Amino acid sequence: MIEYGRNSVGEGARIFEPVTIGFPSRERFGLKDFAGTVVGKNAVLRSGTIIYCDVEIGDDFSSGHNVMIRERTKIGDRVAVGTSTVIEGDCVIGSSVSLQSMVYIPTNTVLGDRVFIGPNAVLTNDRYPPHGTPPLQGPVVRDGASIGAGAVILPGVAVGEGALVAAGAVVTRDVPARMMAIGAPARIVDLPERMRE
Repeated sequence: MIEYGRNSVGEGARIFEPVTIGFPSRERFGLKDFAGTVVGKNAVLRSGTIIYCDVEIGDDFSSGHNVMIRERTKIGDRVAVGTSTVIEGDCVIGSSVSLQSMVYIPTNTVLGDRVFIGPNAVLTNDRYPPHGTPPLQGPVVRDGASIGAGAVILPGVAVGEGALVAAGAVVTRDVPARMMAIGAPARIVDLPERMRE
């Protein structure tokens, strides 16, 4: 394992090389003594995982291959991050979250507990790219919400508690709790009966 800064990995971790933890953010370049990565117990870090400095991860975390988690991100317990997923900096991710392969989570995104995000889903934080005009505002995905494969969520959109975003949807406005967004641009409809539980 390649380490930068001061790191802590809990007992029971399984690490498949090469893995890098504590990678310095731009403001940490050239420094030797800085807060690195904290990972809780029983982690599985697969080869190619890179976790930046100032990241805190709870227990029972697992990463797929070639995952990148940027600086100042906080992640709860029992989180699975799929292969080639990118989590940019300054994100907050709850517990019991599942991010499938090739998900993109931009800076300043908040994911609640029990969130599921399907493969190739893209969350965005810049309403007028490529200008990056502040503030960059990622989506907020509330507890128990699910986002289907290949969906796109625009900056600042809130996906309500228990809501569903259908595969391939392009979500341009908030999705109320326990409702479904479907289509491009997405329209809001009732959740199918079988999904209301």
